[in-house]
Amino acid sequence: MPEPEHLLDNNLAWAQEHLRQNAEFFKHLATLKNPKYMWIGCSDSRMPANEMIGVEPGLVFVHRNVANQVQHTDLNCLSAVQYAVDVLGVEHIIVTGHYDCGGVKAAMESQHFGIVDNWIRGIRDTYIDHADAMAACCDKEKRLDMLCELNVKRQVDKLSHTRIVQNAWAAGKDLSLHGWVYRLQDGLLHDLGVSKSCANDVEAIYRVASVPDSPED
Repeated sequence: MPEPEHLLDNNLAWAQEHLRQNAEFFKHLATLKNPKYMWIGCSDSRMPANEMIGVEPGLVFVHRNVANQVQHTDLNCLSAVQYAVDVLGVEHIIVTGHYDCGGVKAAMESQHFGIVDNWIRGIRDTYIDHADAMAACCDKEKRLDMLCELNVKRQVDKLSHTRIVQNAWAAGKDLSLHGWVYRLQDGLLHDLGVSKSCANDVEAIYRVASVPDSPED
């Protein structure tokens, strides 16, 4: 495992190689200021967002946290979403989880892991909401896969409930939400079919009745 100072050497070699291939690479990269995509993913180090979807770094705005959560009390995530929607004008927000997620697996276990327990509590709520389906699945790995998918779907729902997203729709902005899941063993992404592109895709009780002057969560 390289020491931190060796990573700087790696960075120098990386930059020089890109310049060797294209002398204008970094000048071009600096001009990419309006990404079309926002990626809300897991902090897992095996999920390099732009590489997985085959686009330049400047075309995807990335926010990552443990188990790809959209928490209504998380100002970090909400600030990133608002910046992406209101300033960058992204057209797609993709919540991407992955199978065999450590955060989801921790939520399934009756153990205490410290402060992360507070972060993954919502995943445990999702497990309880689908307790019958979970109990009917006898295979532990398949049960984990199921919860990984349900977790992504839940985060897409929560994202659609935010005033940030609903204000964008009310203003006529072209904005769609998507839920994907990634399998580490084959490198493939799977669309979970939970996309939302307008307020009519949101349960009535969560729809914002009126648009405030300044967006909130």
